[in-house]
Formats: sequence, C-alpha cells, structure tokens
Amino acid sequence: MTKFYKLLFFTILIMSTMISISAYSWMGMWIGLEINVLSIIPILINQKNKTSSESTMKYFFTQTIASTSIMLSIITLMSQLNFSSPVIKELPALIMNSGFIMKMGMAPFHFWFPEVLEGMSWMNSTIMLTWQKIAPMVLLMFSIELSLFYVMIIIISMIISGLMAINQISLRKILAFSSINHMGWMLSSMMLSQSIWMMYFIIYAITTINITMIFNFTKTFFVSQMMMIWNINPMIKLFFSLNFLSLAGIPPFIGFLPKWLTIQIMVNNKMYITPMIMIIMTLIMTYVYLMMMMSSMIFNSMTASWVNFMNNLKAKKLLSMSNFFMIVSLIMVTLIISYQ
Repeated sequence: MTKFYKLLFFTILIMSTMISISAYSWMGMWIGLEINVLSIIPILINQKNKTSSESTMKYFFTQTIASTSIMLSIITLMSQLNFSSPVIKELPALIMNSGFIMKMGMAPFHFWFPEVLEGMSWMNSTIMLTWQKIAPMVLLMFSIELSLFYVMIIIISMIISGLMAINQISLRKILAFSSINHMGWMLSSMMLSQSIWMMYFIIYAITTINITMIFNFTKTFFVSQMMMIWNINPMIKLFFSLNFLSLAGIPPFIGFLPKWLTIQIMVNNKMYITPMIMIIMTLIMTYVYLMMMMSSMIFNSMTASWVNFMNNLKAKKLLSMSNFFMIVSLIMVTLIISYQ
C-alpha cells in the first residue's frame, strides 16, 4: 500500500515545478526549485534499500551546489553592478545557466546523474528522467540564446553520452546516458524553436515511461537479466524493441520526427558542423540500443524461477496491449504531422 506521505510530497513536487515555470521573478523561480528538491527527497528515500538513501544524499548535495550557484548569480544580477569588461558582465548569466544544466544532469555537469539513478527504483528513476527535467529546462529556455557556450555544452553531452554508454551493463546507467544524449538534442532545438523542444520532450517522456514501465514490471535492472526474461512473452519483446527504435530516432517511429525537425531548423540557421556531430554520436547510442534489443530478441533461455509472476496471462495481455496502442498512436501522430 502506497504511503500517504509519498502522495502528499508527490503533489507538492508537481506544484513546485508549476511555481518555478510560472514565476514572474528569479527569486520566485528559485523558491520553486528549492521546494522541488525538498519535496522529492522523501519520495526517493526507501528505508529497505540502502542504495536509495545513498543516491538521495548524492542528489541532495548536487542540487544544493546548483541552487547555491543560481542564488549567487541572481544576487549579482539584481545588484545591477556595472562591470567594465564584457566577459565579466556575462559571467553571472553563465553561472546561472550552468546551475540549470547541473540540475538537468547534462555534461559536463553529469557526474552525479548516472550514479544517482543506479541506486533508485524504476519508478523513482522515471521521475528523475522525465518530470525533474521540466523546471530547469523551461527556466533555461527563458534566457537561452544561440552562443558558443551552449554549442560546446551540446557537443560535450553528445560525445560523453555516446562513449560512456558503450559496455554498460546497468540498464539505469544506459538510460541515464541516453537522457544526456536526448537533452543535447533538446537544448539545440530549444535555442531555435520552443515548439520543437516541447514536442521533443513530450515524445521522449512518453517513450521513456513506456520503457521503464516494462523494466519495472519485469524487475529487470541489468542487461544479463533481459535474456532470461523476455522469452516469456514474445509480444513484450516486440513492443520493447519498438520503443527503443523510437527512442533511437529511427523512422517511421515518432522519435524520428523531432530529430528531423531539429536538424532541419539547425541547417536553415547555417549550423552544419554541430548537427553532423550530433548525428554521429546518436549513431553510437543507436548501436547501444540495438545491442540491448539483440540480447532480448535473439537469445532464448529457460524461464527463471524468480519471475513466475509473469505467467499471469491477464498481466501479460495488459502490458502487451498497452504497448501496442502506444506504438500505434505514436506512428499515427507521426503520419498526421508529416502530412500537415
């Protein structure tokens, strides 16, 4: 039975994000971020799992550092100091945006993100991968502009996520580096078109929730476990693979649409080198996705005794049908938007 206090703090978590993105001042934004951090801590802590407590402490200290840097930059900007050098004049804004990037978990401030996700359950990981990205990204969108600083952040995120995801055995770390890769795409779309960013984030969130739902249902945390589980129901194998193809951005799945629009708008703004690097690094992530799919699609093994709960026919049908309708709806939306 879900504890009542977790429902209470989850409601506060949603409200704090709304406070941050709808604030009229930087101070109101900062207060919303602090409420967001304090409300998610009780949700992440699990007394039966020591690794969750460790991950929660890492998350709290990292968010404290980011919030402190944001607060200092807000004080500097509100003091209206007249700096003689143009470089120093832009420094408070860069510090504030770096704080937002650290809260999002993007490279080169990504050091905490995979380690924090590794010690969490799939439900908490889903919150970290989706909902906790909204407030920092929206606030970054208010002050972002096309500059060399953000281009370097995007390139570093793409390179680090692609190289670090190779040879990972933990599914949560793979999804963490996948999130860093997708945030690079979202940041590039955010600089040029807010509507494309919103479309990208919604599609990414739906696909990620669909994947983590399967992992949570099958209690799968490592790549080696996938070979033992997915032979139970071939339909779960199929829809699991289709979700990863959508996450990789392979047509005709809907994950291809926002990447296509992002590349098009970047080329229209005479940005050629950056999208080329992004495509190459995304191909490395696609290789990681395909390796995960192959480990579940090709190999066939005996059913493990600790997954007997999967033999429930109603549960298997429910999961398969939910994934089926999700994939079909995504493909239909892609076709409708393409014709329009």
